[in-house]
Amino acid sequence: MKIGVVGLGLMGGSAAMAYKAAGHIVYGLDTDSTILGYAKLSGVIDDVLYPERYPDCDLIILAATPKAMVGYLAENASKIPSSVLVMDFCGVKKDICRAGFEAAARYGFTYVGGHPMAGLQYSGFKHARASLFKGASMIIVPPVYDDMALLERVKESLVPLDFKQLVVTTADNHDAMIAYTSQLCHVVSSAFVKSPTAQKHHGYSAGSFRDLTRVARLNESMWTELFLDNKEPLLDELDRIINSLQQYRDAIDRDDAQALCNLLREGRIAKEQSEG
Repeated sequence: MKIGVVGLGLMGGSAAMAYKAAGHIVYGLDTDSTILGYAKLSGVIDDVLYPERYPDCDLIILAATPKAMVGYLAENASKIPSSVLVMDFCGVKKDICRAGFEAAARYGFTYVGGHPMAGLQYSGFKHARASLFKGASMIIVPPVYDDMALLERVKESLVPLDFKQLVVTTADNHDAMIAYTSQLCHVVSSAFVKSPTAQKHHGYSAGSFRDLTRVARLNESMWTELFLDNKEPLLDELDRIINSLQQYRDAIDRDDAQALCNLLREGRIAKEQSEG
């Protein structure tokens, strides 16, 4: 296959590496000319993804922020031929999928939303690795839910990334779920580590502290955009956890052992149920 990757950060860079390692031809594009030059020099990409390369591509992956990729589609969709499958790897689906589906309907190519459930607490091409997606889940947002031929095409195109499973859903459901499973975790981690006590944790912390603070090491510009793009679902989840924390605080403040024990039991049971 011939693959185009727009955005050579952690996600795009890792995808480029995986396809290249599998023996495919990879074209890349990034706003940072230094990263683009290094990717070519190191053999991660074969050449720059110029518009003239679009007809050669079997798949074009949009792997930057939703706002940037909506802009990219506005400028380039008319140049993408009908033979190409375009897929985004953006963290929020509503706006990018709307733009992608509209552009695909207008210009004739095929567009599918996507979100790899993989990542690190670090960002950027320097942390990219070909194995990033191995064993991870890949969320797919197709224009038509039951188009089996399209889903098979998507599945085949993603084989080199070695996902464990594909999950098919809608943009709205994706964004509601991600508000809880990803975005809320990042907000809580960021807020938690701001305690002055965090600066004195050495020798007093173990796995709990490490796990809860890992994703506080984030790309603040990217996550700000993602949070605001998914404002309503994220606010719903924040309201729930704030209300829940208040219940724990009130029970502790009242020395209400029974209420506190009930809250902790409910949390344990919820965890067990969530694991099936």
